[in-house]
Amino acid sequence: MVLTLLGMLQVVVCIVLVILILMHSGKDSGLSGAFGVGTGAGPLGGGSLVERNLNRWTIGFAIVFALNTIALIKLS
Repeated sequence: MVLTLLGMLQVVVCIVLVILILMHSGKDSGLSGAFGVGTGAGPLGGGSLVERNLNRWTIGFAIVFALNTIALIKLS
């Protein structure tokens, strides 16, 4: 039961983490250019605040992903 829940959590966290990483602006502005994250313009205001929040969410989900992976290894 616990392994099933942790496995499902791992899949959800993995999908969210991939989406968050793809939203980061890179050399060619990545997918974030489509949503106006990398630029200063857009409905979300200034780009710097959005980028900082995007970084925080990415780091948070990466930590959850790592801890969940360790928990899955220890329990299996």
